[in-house]
Amino acid sequence: MLQQRHRLPMEDISNSMAWLARDDQSVIVGHGPFQEVREISRGQPAFYIRDFATPAGGAWKLPSATECLPLEEFRTRFPVTPFHCEWNAPDAGPFSTVFQEVMEAIRGGLFEKTVPVVVERGTAENPGPAIMAAMTRQVMPLRSYGWVDGGSGFAGATPELLLSLSGSRLETMALAGTAKQEDREVFAVDEKEIREHEYVAQTLVSKLQNLGHPVRQQRRILDVGTIVHFLTLIGIDLDREETPSKLVDLLHPTPALGPLPRTKETLGLLQQWRSRLGCPEQFGAPFGVWDGERFDAVVAIRGIWWNAHEVLLPAGCGIIEASRLVNEWRELRLKRDSVKRLLSKI
Repeated sequence: MLQQRHRLPMEDISNSMAWLARDDQSVIVGHGPFQEVREISRGQPAFYIRDFATPAGGAWKLPSATECLPLEEFRTRFPVTPFHCEWNAPDAGPFSTVFQEVMEAIRGGLFEKTVPVVVERGTAENPGPAIMAAMTRQVMPLRSYGWVDGGSGFAGATPELLLSLSGSRLETMALAGTAKQEDREVFAVDEKEIREHEYVAQTLVSKLQNLGHPVRQQRRILDVGTIVHFLTLIGIDLDREETPSKLVDLLHPTPALGPLPRTKETLGLLQQWRSRLGCPEQFGAPFGVWDGERFDAVVAIRGIWWNAHEVLLPAGCGIIEASRLVNEWRELRLKRDSVKRLLSKI
């Protein structure tokens, strides 16, 4: 059982902290300073924070103190703060160039799917408190997460669970395919979006087959406000004990954020495209917490990164052979706008 702590002053909370909300609307909070380690023990709470392409080694961060409390209580520590940001719309040119390179690689048989990322940049005065206040007020199906270190950090509210491990039971999901809420009926029968989703679902089932008998639920539509996604839940009772790090390496990145097939070469190319487009290294990476009895890891999307006055809002889009440049550019804006709405409704 994690230690319950008294409420801390806001200046202490913001200095060095990590948190992750879980599906029962509890939140695990870690307070710094943090120690980075390669291995963890069963009774030792730890956060799993890494870059998108960095192997698992060194990803664990041990907090100086940890607490578990209702998300409703946690959010009261962050007073509602208006978010004022001067946004600069991204230039379509660099993405267009990357899109053409991706399509050439797909036609050449290197990829079936990959996920480049576009970043919208902005400037804001002391953006951290407003971003944290907004993200901690989100509820299921969005899971609030964040990492703060002095004047920099990132926080978001993601709909995508990478994995949840409790005992021998593992739960994961395929979340891919995106449309506007008003296009829900057409989206339900859109062959391109269904195909993109199936790449993810089938890959996850395939990767889990050596660990037991994965059970896949029926594909459905998940409503996350102004947008909708295809969602397939997948569960498995593991035949043998596996460490959280090994399970993360097995599943991450799924084709929802990574390349298909996933090889050293295809991951390297995706990382080059992400770097050229200015993507934060932790965007789309696993972000998790181990509390000694349970491990939960989400995919760090639908978030905002900040450093002093600079603000970054990344979004990715899955490209397959049937993709079209104008449609993908619209989807990227749709995803960024959905995050901006989280900041405006507090």
